[in-house]
Amino acid sequence: MSAPVRDLLDGPHSAAGRICGWLGLVLFVGAYLVLVFRHTGHPLERRLVGSGLAFLTLGATALALGLGAPWLVLFVYVSVAVGSTLPLPLARWLIPLTTLYMVLLGLPLGQGLDLGLVVPALLGGFALTGVRQLIRTTVELSEARATVAQLAASEERLRLARDLHDLLGHSLSLITLKSELAGRMLPAHPEGAAKEVADIQRVGRQALADVREAVTGYRRPRLAAELALVQGTLRAAGITATMPPEPPPEGLPEEAEAALAWVLREAVTNVVRHSGARHCTVELLRRETLDGPRAELTVRDDGEGATTAPFPAPDTTAPGNGLTGLRERLDAVGGTLTAGPGKGRGFRVVARVPMGD
Repeated sequence: MSAPVRDLLDGPHSAAGRICGWLGLVLFVGAYLVLVFRHTGHPLERRLVGSGLAFLTLGATALALGLGAPWLVLFVYVSVAVGSTLPLPLARWLIPLTTLYMVLLGLPLGQGLDLGLVVPALLGGFALTGVRQLIRTTVELSEARATVAQLAASEERLRLARDLHDLLGHSLSLITLKSELAGRMLPAHPEGAAKEVADIQRVGRQALADVREAVTGYRRPRLAAELALVQGTLRAAGITATMPPEPPPEGLPEEAEAALAWVLREAVTNVVRHSGARHCTVELLRRETLDGPRAELTVRDDGEGATTAPFPAPDTTAPGNGLTGLRERLDAVGGTLTAGPGKGRGFRVVARVPMGD
């Protein structure tokens, strides 16, 4: 604003002209500050923005025509206000038009193409559009980070819910079975009942430890331990178990082994709780496929069979939460899950995971 201020102090203007000039300058600066800074903090209605820009343009025009060429610098501020307040596509057109209007207005005032005004008007306006775009990008990135944080929290809650379902479903089923068995043994076989109660205590302590490990995210079940555990669970439920004669194949990655262990636990828990089976067979094999070696776990029973469609289910039938969680675990390690009625009767679950190199 140095040029208009010098013109008011030293220019050949009458007292009335100086008063009008100072008043117009104060009104212009006040309107500019209110429009730009108020809109930046809390966006104004489009009608108010348009009215403010019209006032600045008319004020700059009147002051330039009434007091002379030094007042053309006000259009630099009009250009900056346009870049600060209008939508970006519209601002990119109006900034050059405002600059062109300033140049044309300066011709009758004896002002030629003054780059000292043209360049600041263009650069000031477009610089503000760039700043606004940067602010918008920063806000979008902040919102994206918040969304990613929410998704991560949701995924962690899903993982925890899946772990607790797999852990507690098996352990509580075993505790229930052993409690019923201990109740039947009393009072005729107190020694056997005491043994079952001791097993209940052991399973309860192990379940508590498993839950704590699952909450901290460190638990990775071992397939060999799960094979031994489910054999005891099936025996306690009065189900004859046929287990793999060989230990788990070597070269199985930890993540894939943990996924198979979860499948084994969930499948046997479902056999005990829902199938009404008398016999359950667990197979664990290494198979050579076109995609490389695979570890294949099969759990089948001779119970009542599936009450829903095979898994993956058609669109009209959704699989249970347990199978859904198992599929998610296997997908994470590049594995597959197939579940459905067995041959003749019963239910069969087959999980396959890739072996290590």
